[in-house]
Amino acid sequence: MVLALLFFSAIQPDKPLPCPGEVFTVEGRTAFLIPSSNGPEKSKRWVWYAPTLPKLPGKEERWMFERFLEAGISIAGIDVGESFGSPAGRKLFRSFHSAMRKRGYSRKPMMLGRSRGGLMTLAWAVENPKLVSGFAGIYPVCNLESYPGLDKAATAYEMTPDQLRRALARHNPINRLAGLAKAGVPLFAIHGDSDKIVPLEANSGLLDQRYRASGGSMQLVVPRGQGHNMWSGFFESEELAEFVRRYTRR
Repeated sequence: MVLALLFFSAIQPDKPLPCPGEVFTVEGRTAFLIPSSNGPEKSKRWVWYAPTLPKLPGKEERWMFERFLEAGISIAGIDVGESFGSPAGRKLFRSFHSAMRKRGYSRKPMMLGRSRGGLMTLAWAVENPKLVSGFAGIYPVCNLESYPGLDKAATAYEMTPDQLRRALARHNPINRLAGLAKAGVPLFAIHGDSDKIVPLEANSGLLDQRYRASGGSMQLVVPRGQGHNMWSGFFESEELAEFVRRYTRR
């Protein structure tokens, strides 16, 4: 039995990645790092990608990941499951941030959220505005009430839907933007105007409206006629790539 346990503990996590990288664990969760070999070693700039689910990041991200790598920017992430930006997920993010710092990477990563990964990355960003260099989203979820809805999210928050509704000011990213604006953190989103799953108006559109009202700066790109789909323009956006290259800090 002891030998079996030792063998099990020695097994490394397995995860396919769109670009060559390393897979490891933090707090028992699968994490990945795709390191850039370009630029000065001391820079250690990086993009924090979510959601890092078993099949994500996927091949769709390869184009933009290659653009980041060419610019000397690494990409990393951790699988926190369907956390919906909950305190448990944010705690795992905190551990991952510490693990990346121990590896010498910048204390201010660029957050990159795809779809529901927006909740995860924005929830971390609004709680740690001095530990992020910016936020970029591909049709990102920004609003718990819009997606997944409070009935579904409540379980991840260990609350009833009514309790979560009363606590939105403490948990919903769209309601917690003042700190990011005060810290001067730039935001970017590309989000189609025909998205039925994560509606533009209740997510990136509302984020843009509220962030500007708070004094923050945001760039919003709205492809006409596009929904929550795999259109290549979402994943091969020159505007997104340029935003990341410009604002990701050392």
